[in-house]
Amino acid sequence: MPARESGTRERITVRLRRIVLGAMLLILVQAGIGMYVNLYVTVPLNHPGANPPFSNYLGGSMHSLAWALGHGERQLVVHAVLGLALVVVVIGVAVYAIRLRSWAIGILSVVGGLMVVLAGFKGLSFLDFQNNSSSIFMALLAFGSLACYAAILYLLIRRQQSS
Repeated sequence: MPARESGTRERITVRLRRIVLGAMLLILVQAGIGMYVNLYVTVPLNHPGANPPFSNYLGGSMHSLAWALGHGERQLVVHAVLGLALVVVVIGVAVYAIRLRSWAIGILSVVGGLMVVLAGFKGLSFLDFQNNSSSIFMALLAFGSLACYAAILYLLIRRQQSS
């Protein structure tokens, strides 16, 4: 491998490690705030977007998100904003992981990112219908994404040690 390509991969590896660590920390903060919201924040049963028909689930969920951002209690607003930021971060993780051209790291990054996105959809579902199953699935998906990102860090460190 030419020295220039090796240097590029090393820069990608360093950036990816930093972004993955940032994603993990953000997921932990997000999960903590989510637990607080679940226990101490009351979401009204009737707000724009609540109980959407199945045929318009996404539209109703977007109304719920807009309501939460504009009219929710401070902790709910922070939880929603961090969730949106987290989606951007995990997309960045996937982009850098795919640029690294490692199948294992690429797949783990996509799976971890999908878990974060699915947790977001479960959050929207909680706003829409306020069912506890959405809350537990959010937590389980957060744990799963943390496992994926921890595995990525392990593989990145092992990769660096072997080179």
